[in-house]
Amino acid sequence: MNLPNKITLARVFMIPLFVVLLLIDFKYNNIFACAVFCIACISDYFDGKLARKYNLVSNFGKFADPLADKLLVGAALICFVELDLLSAWMVILIISREFIISGVRLIAADNGVVIAASMWGKVKTTFQMIMSIYLLLFAKVYHQADFPFHTIMVVLGEILKYVAVALTIISLIDYMYKNRELFSDIKD
Repeated sequence: MNLPNKITLARVFMIPLFVVLLLIDFKYNNIFACAVFCIACISDYFDGKLARKYNLVSNFGKFADPLADKLLVGAALICFVELDLLSAWMVILIISREFIISGVRLIAADNGVVIAASMWGKVKTTFQMIMSIYLLLFAKVYHQADFPFHTIMVVLGEILKYVAVALTIISLIDYMYKNRELFSDIKD
């Protein structure tokens, strides 16, 4: 259990704290939830950087790091549906993409192939985190039409949501196209 793996596990343990802070009702809960979410996102950057820099890459880390990312973003997205900040169809599409890519990775692993994260996948994850931070920061006022700049905030939020969905689809297509040879032996 090296330092990058401990950081990854700490990120997993931050998820319930994040969810509780976001869903309980007190004046600044979204700010505290956003702080925990940002710390978790930053930890994702550092655990990978430390693992590569000090040659601490492990099989556990290869498995746990992307899983921690998916759990963190998935928890945020599901909470956003509960808070009426995000449409359920968007969350279903985003989470479905994660299951599909995980399945492709399992097929690849069964064939002795390791699929590294693609540029589109990294952009997608980063953008989902940015969208999540935006929604966390403005969760309290997102549905208050009398709040100054409300329309601008909502329009920007909608743009961020649809770009996140578009990047999800693009990264799925990219993964499937780049790994299409994995499916060449599948019979009807």
